[in-house]
Amino acid sequence: MARFELKLPKMGESVAEATITNWLKAVGDKIEMDEAVLEIATDKVDSEVPSEVSGILVEQLFQKDDLVQVGQTIAIIETEGGTVSPAPVAAVEQTPAPVATVEAVAKTVEVAKDYVAAPVSSQPQDYTHSEKFFSPLVRNIAKEEGVSVVELEAIQGTGNDGRVTKNDILEFIKNRTNAPAAAQAAPVQSQPVQAAPVSEAPTAQATVSQPVVPQPAQNAQPKAIPVSVNGQDEIVEMDRMRKLIAGYMVQSVQTSAHVQSFIEVDVTAIWDWREKNKNAFEKREGEKLTFTPIFMEIVAKALKDFPMMNISVDGDYIVKKKNINLGMAAALPNGNLIVPVIKNADQLNLLGMAKAVNDLGNRAKAGKLKPDDTQGGTYTVTNVGTFGSVFGTPIINQPQVGILALGAIRKVPAVIETPEGDFIGIRKKMFLSHSYDHRVVDGALGGSFVKRVADYMEAFDENRSF
Repeated sequence: MARFELKLPKMGESVAEATITNWLKAVGDKIEMDEAVLEIATDKVDSEVPSEVSGILVEQLFQKDDLVQVGQTIAIIETEGGTVSPAPVAAVEQTPAPVATVEAVAKTVEVAKDYVAAPVSSQPQDYTHSEKFFSPLVRNIAKEEGVSVVELEAIQGTGNDGRVTKNDILEFIKNRTNAPAAAQAAPVQSQPVQAAPVSEAPTAQATVSQPVVPQPAQNAQPKAIPVSVNGQDEIVEMDRMRKLIAGYMVQSVQTSAHVQSFIEVDVTAIWDWREKNKNAFEKREGEKLTFTPIFMEIVAKALKDFPMMNISVDGDYIVKKKNINLGMAAALPNGNLIVPVIKNADQLNLLGMAKAVNDLGNRAKAGKLKPDDTQGGTYTVTNVGTFGSVFGTPIINQPQVGILALGAIRKVPAVIETPEGDFIGIRKKMFLSHSYDHRVVDGALGGSFVKRVADYMEAFDENRSF
């Protein structure tokens, strides 16, 4: 018998960890090579971890909902014969639970006293700009429980390199809730009050001190509005991905100053060209030709003309992206949303774009996307016309600064200008809805960009080859 270490595989350059969502095999179960052993989730994609050998699962080193780093051993499989990597004793040891005391909580609150003394802010906490690394799971728990950035940074982590684990933050929240009122109030009392001395104006001093009363736990979360429920209502808990999407959407709206520009475009030339060539294209290339790759090719071309739409915001700095990586928002069968990314989209011809669009779209529907497939996007396109919408106001996919919604293509009566005069004819038209971040993109840039996309669409060459 030999023991094989099943490790969390590398899932892309930007993915360092994943959360175990479900064990598909129990201890004692027989496993075939390439058979899925467990399901994992990054902050955007769910996937399975297959076994590299055949054997019996003898140990599970982590439990459901545990956070695992890439390269860590997550299970031990016993095989027959052969030399397989032995499982070191250290790998089996579980991370010790953090020992939190009331004194540690009081110290954390003391570090955050400047934050506590400030007026209550309705702005969301941005954990991504902290100098310390926090996993998506820890950030989500912090956001849900109203833990401030200062409080999160002050927690003593028990993970690798001092990282804050799920147990660390849960223990902190538990002790913060149970901590004596005196410990929580100490930072408030230590703040200097800029007012007249007590002996001269005690009433004024009390008035000035009033803004520092709110507790830090209330700073990051608005008060929830109670929901009325009767006996006929059905209560369904959001799944993990829907909770993440909800968090991303709220964060984006609270981060970016959303502004929209709309433009109607005549796509008759594109419609006619596709109708004429789609069958030949599929026969020759083995790929279906939809409108999406045609539009994606045009958007990538427009982004090269307007590089300041291909940026991100990092505090007071603008990051100009070298590569044009187009995200394509896709609805999953369960109703959730995912945004796979076409890397270096400006370097693809129509065939390459069609292959990329079809591959990502098919794998998204089948739940076969890899974590790296959703990373690195610099601009996003969403096709709201798929569901019959004429136009929409999409929410920016952070940390990007723009997103383009493609409306439904409709047959409409339109004025056709000719050298002989104006005529009324039937044309194929659609709306483009451009949402952009007004912090860094003004109306001139946002409007000019979507106008350039429309110009390229209307100037589409009906005689081009594929």
